[in-house]
Amino acid sequence: MLKQQLAEYFAAHRQEFIDDISALVAVQSDRQPPLPGKPYGEGPAAALDKALEIAGGMGFITQNHDYYVGTIDFMPGDAELDILAHLDVVPVGDGWTVTQPFAPKLVDGKLYGRGTADDKGPAVAALYAMKALKDLGIQLKKNVRLIVGCDEECGSSDIAQYYKTHAEAPCTFSPDAEFPVINTEKGSFQGLYTASYTESAALPRIVSVKAGTKLNVVPDRCTAVVEGLTAAQCETYFSKVSATGAAFTAADKDGCTEISCKGVSAHASTPDKGCNAITAMLTLLAELPLADSEGHQRLLALGKLFPHGDGLGKAAGVAMSDEISGPLTYSLDILDYSLTKLSADTDCRASLCATDENLTNVLRKKAAELGLTLDEASVLRPPHHVPADSPFVQKLLWVYEDYTGRKGEAVAIGGGTYVHRLKNGVAFGCSFPWSEDCHMHGDDEFVQIDELLLCCQIFAQVIADICG
Repeated sequence: MLKQQLAEYFAAHRQEFIDDISALVAVQSDRQPPLPGKPYGEGPAAALDKALEIAGGMGFITQNHDYYVGTIDFMPGDAELDILAHLDVVPVGDGWTVTQPFAPKLVDGKLYGRGTADDKGPAVAALYAMKALKDLGIQLKKNVRLIVGCDEECGSSDIAQYYKTHAEAPCTFSPDAEFPVINTEKGSFQGLYTASYTESAALPRIVSVKAGTKLNVVPDRCTAVVEGLTAAQCETYFSKVSATGAAFTAADKDGCTEISCKGVSAHASTPDKGCNAITAMLTLLAELPLADSEGHQRLLALGKLFPHGDGLGKAAGVAMSDEISGPLTYSLDILDYSLTKLSADTDCRASLCATDENLTNVLRKKAAELGLTLDEASVLRPPHHVPADSPFVQKLLWVYEDYTGRKGEAVAIGGGTYVHRLKNGVAFGCSFPWSEDCHMHGDDEFVQIDELLLCCQIFAQVIADICG
């Protein structure tokens, strides 16, 4: 029985498996300035060279597609199944304690290092699934192709480039997310709101408001500078906004008052899990006895569009939901307000039912009514969905259930994965529902080797069933 053969195979090849992941993790492959022939710089290119070297040594057919992606084929011919993984990683921080980011180290069954979980470990798991079938003499009737990319972390331009000249396989999965199967990914709308106005000298006034570092993160800190009110005067209004759940402090500084707001950070796809420091600050500023001005009016307008606690787009007029993907979410993530201009970056995760008519056009009209401008480049990125009852999704769920003994289901997420643009693409692994937090994108990133070896068995069975 193949299931037993696979279990024995991976038990025998455990160290070899760890060694090949480690060889890839040792290559620093965060995106760097482009070089001639290397669109993402030296690091991702070196990682791709190493991956193709490992795969070529196993006897697979390899090809470097101009350092955008590499392909690893089980046999000649078009692929029935594409597996999408990536070799680029996010930059590292300075808080690593178990080992250095690119010096992989095995401790208590966990392999530490940048990329072990995201996504070099899963890439090697898919490669070893192919190797196991090859070494065990399992005959495939159709080809499986592992595609290893170099730019997933910065927009997936690598995969977009590849599929310009290559047809999609009938089935595609990416081991760069979670089990059981992610078949639905919400659309996204990253809206930039702006306003320009003449400076007003009337006091008290807001000199500046700044918060947020990047889209997709609910900000936990916001700072406002107010002129014409003392810290003590501002503090008398803090109790009026205690319902926001945020913490406020004020200090006299350089003839002005600096107000700080501390909220709780969260992923932009789940704004209800955080406490948005920007919207909490806007709630406070609306209470302060400030002089009327055009800039003040624009800031209040932004607060009306994004009232604190409204992560569903109700005030913006775009609240919607459907049975498959759930409710739309909308988050104000970055704000930069000065005496003459305002800019605000927002992140909307749109349900399957979202369209330009009921989302984009509504937001543009609402912004105009409030005296704000929604940038023309802000457009809806369509959602992605593969029916849960499709033979492909059902096959993945069956294998998952057989190898884990747990009930599988197709789930929807607010974010996007490597397969978002692919007609029949889903995310499948490598994190299990019971997996420990692996510090993905953080310091001391790791992967559980036993769990990754289980992934190998699952992937091998899927390949055998679909391509055999």
